[in-house]
Amino acid sequence: MAEPEPHSAQGEHRHHRYVTNEIPWFVHLIWVGFWILAVYYTVRWILPMMQLEIRNPP
Repeated sequence: MAEPEPHSAQGEHRHHRYVTNEIPWFVHLIWVGFWILAVYYTVRWILPMMQLEIRNPP
């Protein structure tokens, strides 16, 4: 029994669909909110505490 002939690239292409997934707008909004809160937390709490710890180590 003979081996079947390999399929061409054009014939295989009809079975594969490469589609990107778009990120919804609310996920972008969540990330923007996360980064805004991360920067606020860093400026409000971490930087002042680091200055105190550097000046007066435990």
